[in-house]
Amino acid sequence: MKTRSAKAKGRKLQDFVRDIFRDIFRDKLEEDDITSRQMGGAGTDIVFTPSARKLIPFDIEAKNQERFNLNEAMNQAIENSKEGRIPVVVYSRNKDDVYISIKFMDLINLLYPDWQPTVKINKKSVVPIESNENIDA
Repeated sequence: MKTRSAKAKGRKLQDFVRDIFRDIFRDKLEEDDITSRQMGGAGTDIVFTPSARKLIPFDIEAKNQERFNLNEAMNQAIENSKEGRIPVVVYSRNKDDVYISIKFMDLINLLYPDWQPTVKINKKSVVPIESNENIDA
């Protein structure tokens, strides 16, 4: 695939993501609060103004490729993400649905913001929190 075609394909997914967010927040934001980054530009692929960042917690990397390394794409999203934001990879292939990749704990925190863990959570392990209270006392 020629570079120009590949960039056009990538731009199409970026525009799709941009347009979905614009529609979701059509009553709260202006159109130019959510834009697509120029192809090859540094940073996240979807650019949010400060007003949009207050409503949308994600920093988005878009990949519209037949073959790509999801770990590399996720690392790129993490690298481009600002502190306090949630790095997300939006990806698709020809004639396929659009999917996202997000850290598991970011998803849990989004879905269950009031959850108070009773365990210590590391990258891939969960350890019960030891109680300082003696039951027999």
